[in-house]
Amino acid sequence: MTEPSDRADLDRRGLTEAELARQLRLFADPPPPMTLDRPCRLGDGIVQLDPDVADDYVRAHEAAQSNGRCQKFVPASGAATRMFQTVLNLQARFPSLTATALSRATDTGDDDARDVLAFVTQIDRFAFFPALARTLATRGLDADALVGNGTYDELLSGLLDESGLGYAALPKGLLDFHRSAGDIRTPFEEQLVEAAAYTSDADGVCHLHVTVTADHLPAFVARFDAIRPKYESSLNARFNVTFSVQKPATDTVTVDRAGAPLRDADGRLVFRQGGHGALLANLNDLRGDVVFLKNIDNVAPDFRGSSSLRWKRVLGGCLVRTQKHAHAHLRALRAAGAGDTEVHAAIAFLDTCGVKLPTHTATASLDHRRALAIDRLDRPIRVCGVVRNTGEPGGGPFWVTDENGTSTKQIVESAQVDDQSVDQMGIFGAATHFNPVDLVCGVRDWQGNPFDLHRYADPSAVFISEKSNGTQRVQALELPGLWNGGMAHWLSLFVEVPPETFTPVKTVTDLLRPDHQADPTRRN
Repeated sequence: MTEPSDRADLDRRGLTEAELARQLRLFADPPPPMTLDRPCRLGDGIVQLDPDVADDYVRAHEAAQSNGRCQKFVPASGAATRMFQTVLNLQARFPSLTATALSRATDTGDDDARDVLAFVTQIDRFAFFPALARTLATRGLDADALVGNGTYDELLSGLLDESGLGYAALPKGLLDFHRSAGDIRTPFEEQLVEAAAYTSDADGVCHLHVTVTADHLPAFVARFDAIRPKYESSLNARFNVTFSVQKPATDTVTVDRAGAPLRDADGRLVFRQGGHGALLANLNDLRGDVVFLKNIDNVAPDFRGSSSLRWKRVLGGCLVRTQKHAHAHLRALRAAGAGDTEVHAAIAFLDTCGVKLPTHTATASLDHRRALAIDRLDRPIRVCGVVRNTGEPGGGPFWVTDENGTSTKQIVESAQVDDQSVDQMGIFGAATHFNPVDLVCGVRDWQGNPFDLHRYADPSAVFISEKSNGTQRVQALELPGLWNGGMAHWLSLFVEVPPETFTPVKTVTDLLRPDHQADPTRRN
């Protein structure tokens, strides 16, 4: 099906014809949905830590931090378009956005109109309002007057359009999110402040890696250069911040509804980015040790950070302690003369980590049990903070039995579940906890060498979704998600964390939640 020009395109991306063929086979014959056994619950896959244990984990983290083992990995490629999607939709529907038009639509049950009306009437509560007011002033307009008059077109133009602040197209990480004591911060800045608190080593060096889109890279670099002196001085830290973009080799081909490869007007294959699972390659290239992973928008104002920061240290210490025990068992299993005692101890440790080996293991030979224990232990480790399920969209922790009969804990997204199965959807809906993407990853083996993380992903855990390509509906293939299929074969622990550690911003009105309103006054 390939043309000479296709092979040249594949070469430029770093893709092979075999990989293209594999992707097309996945469209033609998608892997079966994941089979859920049951949700993880407290005492059955999720740990609720005793305060004394949590304190011990904090001390373990502080030792690792001081020794320079810790760094932070922040996916920040998302554009702010989704935050303002409701506003953009209404702009397309209404010839003019006014208080009268929005109120009438709200009265008819239009939820989008209600949300936008709440947004514009409270716009002075947002951290970006001072910048918006200044932008409008250069046009001879008064932001307060526009709100008071109930005429919102120019107000929203100043906020969203490229001729104004351009928020609709900016990366989410560079929007003004929070204000407190006269200081206005973007999520990127809040992530810097957090990272300094739990990754700075004994010399004050803080390591942060941020993944961005190629188009947004210059803006992030310029922002960091501008703010670096301020934060290094105020936090007594030295930042080592690096950036990367998704690799073209992780892009996936797009097909039409019949499964045929889509081509553009020039006859070239159409590719899309492979979703956040593509970032496994970036994490792998980091060659880190103890890596904290957190989405760019899940960040609280600094003044609310004490609880969140403590739990980052707790999760980090849990990882360090678990890693220490796992590596000790691996050394014992690999030592000359390792016998039943060492194998039994290793399998018991795996059990405490929630790894349930197949039932036939108990009657297997010593060599088989030893090899199996080594295989299950010699893997990357992740400690995932999970919060009580309050209805937020996204995945959660579940028990899943793999093809070898081993029961493991996984983060499962709704797209991985058979939505035609009442039983499976019932199990998914019964989840008590939610995955807020609050992870600490141990990515070095017992000898201190970086793992090849690609070996521990489940390549079949792909997502096939329907997208639009102009007016045409097409199918897109997303790689195994970074924290679900991308980490399917890691050693995983789930720890309950308080709900106040989870403060995402998916829509702009999320910034009106108390978690993000550091300064309750009208403006700075």
